[in-house]
Formats: sequence, structure tokens, C-alpha cells
Amino acid sequence: MSQTQTTIIPHSQKPYTTRVYPTTEEIDKVIQNAVAAQRSWSRVPLEERISIGRKFMEEFKKMSDELPMELSLQMGRPVSQGAGEIRGFLDRADYLLNIAASSLADVSLKDTDKPGFRRYIKRTPLGVILVIAPWNYPYLVSINAVLPAIVAGNAVLLKPSPQTPVTAERFALALTRAGVPENIIQVLHMSPELTNHVIQNPSVDFVSFTGSVQGGRSVAKAAAHAAGFTGVALELGGKDPAYVRPDADLDYTVAELVDGAFFNSGQSCCAIERIYVHQSIYEPFVEKFVALTKTYRLGDPTLPETNLGPVVSLASAERIRKQVDQAVAAGAKSLIAESHFPQAKIGSTYVAPQVLVDVNHSMEVMMEETFGPVVGIQKVSSDEEALELMNDSPYGLTASIWTDAERNPESEAAFLRFVDDLATGTVFLNRCDYLDPALAWCGVKNSGRGVSLSKFGYDQLTREKSVHMKIKTS
Repeated sequence: MSQTQTTIIPHSQKPYTTRVYPTTEEIDKVIQNAVAAQRSWSRVPLEERISIGRKFMEEFKKMSDELPMELSLQMGRPVSQGAGEIRGFLDRADYLLNIAASSLADVSLKDTDKPGFRRYIKRTPLGVILVIAPWNYPYLVSINAVLPAIVAGNAVLLKPSPQTPVTAERFALALTRAGVPENIIQVLHMSPELTNHVIQNPSVDFVSFTGSVQGGRSVAKAAAHAAGFTGVALELGGKDPAYVRPDADLDYTVAELVDGAFFNSGQSCCAIERIYVHQSIYEPFVEKFVALTKTYRLGDPTLPETNLGPVVSLASAERIRKQVDQAVAAGAKSLIAESHFPQAKIGSTYVAPQVLVDVNHSMEVMMEETFGPVVGIQKVSSDEEALELMNDSPYGLTASIWTDAERNPESEAAFLRFVDDLATGTVFLNRCDYLDPALAWCGVKNSGRGVSLSKFGYDQLTREKSVHMKIKTS
């Protein structure tokens, strides 16, 4: 009997769509087809692969009007915000195509060649790459690996989250309509057991995973037991901190951090989950933060006026509420009354945005990823105390510093000290919760290993091949 997965609409708890899992024999055939297709695809000139990438963007644009509602029904983000993911997807695609030729070019050593010798380093595709995509930003995250992998000459097996199966199918359809061979991009809906089967197949050369720490450990474990030495990139969770210095522009900073904490109901690996505020501005900061949070409109994500939707599942909602309850029981104070968001009922996926004060690092809410619309705000007395607390985390994805660096040279110098001392993959000044495709996206500690975006993303999806030529033999 075939195994199936059914996607449940977060806000209504009704079934949205069902997919049937392939058998292991069918999966092995898919991988064989990918191997054969990749050999031919890697011989297609890079210029032609880039041109197909441009056509892919046009094919994807043709679908864009239908995608926001599909996203809302699959994962719960307000339909009014879906267009932002589509724009970001296309912006990243455009940048990755713009840098493809330079990122994949041969590395010449002619300036240091000795007479009679020629040397250079080629970038060659890895082969078959499994991309395991998350549900929270299914387009925006998958583009980071899928498009550069294909442009670099690889074949891709794309496994979407069971929560967002249609997104991978849309992605693959736009690629094949643009001219990418069907066996170069194949969508696989799979259980964890079937996913492990793919990871351990000797013909799969690399795995790019985005998701939870627990999921990342499972992928790494499966790869460690593969027949070959399968490469793995892990983009995992975060507990991303912000520090508000005394000279920060309060109105601007509050608006940015409220959005950074609650956009997509806080369901982002780089969402702001903890804020440290200098004691000299702590009270007005908290007051403004709470006031703005209370203006959010929680409700049905398919309605245009909603700007805060449900979380992805009942289990997620229960976990988030439990973390808040534990913090309050340990002495934290919640500043958003439950009555202010009456839709947020126990037993539903609607979770009210919550602001917690009187928090400390003995509480899970300040140490472990929440992945929901909750933020803790803690008072600090100095840059040094803020730095110590920001680094006191098992995660290291992003961190942001908020200060008036434009008018105060000392503030910029202070920011640059944070850049040197923070154990994170990205450090922001006066912004947060953002990926710039020109910059390497990576984390340290439990936030993972590997890199995507920028030229280094292409490096990860290719291997070096050295060419050493002795031209003169006499």
C-alpha cells in the first residue's frame, strides 16, 4: 500500500492537497535518470545555461499572480505578504545569474607560470544534488541552492516540505518550460525514511538542507552512513539577538524590530527573538514596542487586511504557548494581554504576538529557538554586557546592532568591535531579518555549516579541478 502525505491548511485545519510517496525502486530510477542527464547537461555551454536561467525567470513571473494565495493556504502567511517572497525569489535569481560567469570561471595562474608551463583551476559540477527545502519561505530559500546548482551543471532532486508541496512543483515547472531537461530537476515528495534512502545513495553527491537543528542532525547522520563521502550543507535555526544602543533612533528602531520579530509570525530562522536594550532608553523602547505590536491584525491569512497569520500547525502553536508559560512561571512578565487578540484561542493555530520583559538566560525563551511571534526584551548597562549576552547562545546565525553610526563616528567604531567579536554568520547595522544575495549566508554553532548565496554559494556546489600543463618538453 502506497504511503501518502496530506497538507493541512493552517488556519482552517482542512486538507489542502495530498501527494503519494514513490517506492524505493522508483526513487532509485529517478536518481539513475538524474545521473545520466547530468552528464549531458554539464556539457551544455555555461552561457546557454545562464540564458535558460533568464527564461526561467520569465516563466516564473507568468505564475506570480497565483502564488500568494497558494502560499497562504499551504503555510499560513497573509496573502498580502506573498508578493514579497516572489519579488525576493526573482531578485536572488537575477543576482545569481549575473555572477554565474565570473563565479564559475577558470582560475588562471598565468602570472606565476614558469616558462613552458600552463596551469589553471577549473570549477566542475558535483553531480547530483539533493535540496531539502523548508516550508516557511519555500521559494525564497530553495532558489539559493537549486538555481546555482543547475547553472553550475548539476542535476537537482528537490524535496519540498510536506507543508508546501506545490511550491517545488511550480519551481520545477518553470525550469522545464524554460528549457531545463526534465531529469535535471525532479521533485520528490518523501518521508524521512525515503529521504535517508536518497542521501545514502552512492550516486547522490551533495545534500543542501534548510530546517531545524534536529532535522540537520538527521541529515548529517544519514550522510555519515552513506557509501561515499557525501557532502552536506546545513542551514539551521537561530535565536537572533538585537542590541539597541543609547543613541539609536527609537521610532525607526522599534518599527524595524517589531517587523523583524513578528513578520511571518516569527517563523524565520533569522527572526529577532531576543532584544537587549541599553538601560538609558529601556522604558521608552519597551513602551513604543508594545504599542506598535498591539496594532497588528491577527486573523484569516486569505483576507487582505490581515498582517499576522496563524502559525503553521497546532503542535507548533502549543509548543510556543508552552515556552511563554514557562517563562512567565519563572518570573517573566507578559505585556500583551490575551484579550487584546481574541482570535488567539488555545486549540487553534492563532498565536498572539507576545512581548516578555524581566527575562534572563535561565529561561528557554531566551536560549532556545521559539519560531513564533514571541520576543524577550532584556535591559543591559553597557556594550560589554550586551555582547556577552548576545554570544551566550547555542546559535549563531545573525545579530543586529542599532546605533547612530551616521552622525557619531564612535558609534560606528563600536559597531565594528561587535562585528569582530560576535559569533554569528551575519552582523547587521540598523536592519535585520534580511538576506542580501551578494553576501554569504552562513551560520556558526548550532546554526549550521556551509554557505549559500554570493560567489561562495557557487563554490559550495562545485569542485576544483587543477590542470597542470607542461607545454615545452625539450
